[in-house]
Amino acid sequence: MRVSLSRKEKSAETEQALKAAALRLFAERGYLNTKITDITTTAGRAAGSFYNHFASKEELLQALLSDLSAAGDERAEKPDHNPDFSDPEAVRYHVEGYWAFAREHAAVLRAVNQAALVNDDFARMVARFGREQRADIIDHVEGFADKGLRLPSTADASLAMMFLLTQSLVVAVEDGTVELTDEQAVNGLTRFVYRGLTGRDC
Repeated sequence: MRVSLSRKEKSAETEQALKAAALRLFAERGYLNTKITDITTTAGRAAGSFYNHFASKEELLQALLSDLSAAGDERAEKPDHNPDFSDPEAVRYHVEGYWAFAREHAAVLRAVNQAALVNDDFARMVARFGREQRADIIDHVEGFADKGLRLPSTADASLAMMFLLTQSLVVAVEDGTVELTDEQAVNGLTRFVYRGLTGRDC
């Protein structure tokens, strides 16, 4: 029994080492330029050990995406937020949360987008992930008409603009194309998104 437990622990440790190595390499050189042997070398594991855990590099990326989704779900379950985007503080809460999430998981998000360029399954996964993100907060803009507010487009398209803007700025900051602190980014995005959604200044 103790030997079996030790093997399980060792297996879990190897899996985590492979994931950590993949994240580091995806961040440094990109998903498409990373080979399985690069991952095992960086993880300090034998080349064959990879296939004890993942059938392919694509399957490893799917596992990382599952970890990311779980992290996002955990944050979404927090009950302390105001789901009314007519309130600038509610917009800021969501912008700040998504910014932190996207920065923390930038390597995975970028890897998935790169994989989507060459793999139809990942392209569909990215599209589905975006739809699910918007569906989760579509109720945050449902009361706008009752308050005399008019969204710039449909509710889904308006939220897509918010997410795409934030994602693009994350990439620009990560690349060094735009120099902003996290606080500056969140402040600017909050003002931009709130005005875009409501037509009001905050």
